[in-house]
Amino acid sequence: VVCLVAYHIFFMLFVWSYWKTIFTLPMNPSKEFHLSYSDKESLEREPRGESQQEVLRRAAKDLPIYTRTMSGAIRYCDRCHLVKPDRCHHCSVCDKCILKMDHHCPWVNNCVGFSNYKFFLLFLAYSLLYCLFIAATDLQYFIKFWTNGLPDTQAKFHIMFLFFAAAMFSVSLSSLFGYHCWLVSKNKSTLEVFRAPIFRHRTDKNGFSLGFSKNLRQVFGDEKKYWLLPVFSSLGDGCSFPTCLVNQDPEQASTPGGLNSSSKNENHLFPAKPLRDSQSHLLTDTPSWSEAAARAEKGKVGMSNPALTMENET
Repeated sequence: VVCLVAYHIFFMLFVWSYWKTIFTLPMNPSKEFHLSYSDKESLEREPRGESQQEVLRRAAKDLPIYTRTMSGAIRYCDRCHLVKPDRCHHCSVCDKCILKMDHHCPWVNNCVGFSNYKFFLLFLAYSLLYCLFIAATDLQYFIKFWTNGLPDTQAKFHIMFLFFAAAMFSVSLSSLFGYHCWLVSKNKSTLEVFRAPIFRHRTDKNGFSLGFSKNLRQVFGDEKKYWLLPVFSSLGDGCSFPTCLVNQDPEQASTPGGLNSSSKNENHLFPAKPLRDSQSHLLTDTPSWSEAAARAEKGKVGMSNPALTMENET
């Protein structure tokens, strides 16, 4: 009875999380990141150069964007006609820009991103527990198979196949689940591991990492009672993320209390653009910007690099 109850609990959680991973639609950038009709006309009419740079700078001026392309340009998608939010990438399979895209998974026939990354993690966890439970409960019969302790029926071959299948899936799932646990602890995506995000000051592979606890909360949320359930509880809207910039842009306003970019012993949280309310509370335990500095910063964002060039990125 205990084994049957445990089996059905693991099975239901596995199916539930798998279902949510498959049928949760990937989130796309909100309308504010799309170019207006006039901006699109200007972008298509003008030759590549300063005119197009000005259009993109004007469109991204008030958007919560930290990252740039390799050449320092505003990240723009010419297929979706939008300024890409941080950690957003264009999926060639879905032909859409996906918020906080991790990868396109053929096993679930869906993009894994901001909207379903928690479900994907739980799917890996519960499928691993499911396979381990089956392998553990089948082990004694698997041993009896090799010691001729089972009745001579066709069922004993099913027992052997079941054990091998559960054991092999357990090995592959454990490595994949361990890898994604490491990604969560570092607040990275699979795409960001292969190509580190490029900020205005430089490339920083740990630019979005705020520490293990806060990184975990970004994916699973503040309510621990929802952590193990396949219900959406991730923080934010997928368009803006808190970031810890080690070296600040020299054109940015200085921090309160005399802190500046020359400090080598501390990592300062640097809101280059306004954060969403649902994300900004992750920065409350560190020195915040003064209102005057924030106003000064708002007037400068998007203009720090006069040599910005538009680069199409997929």
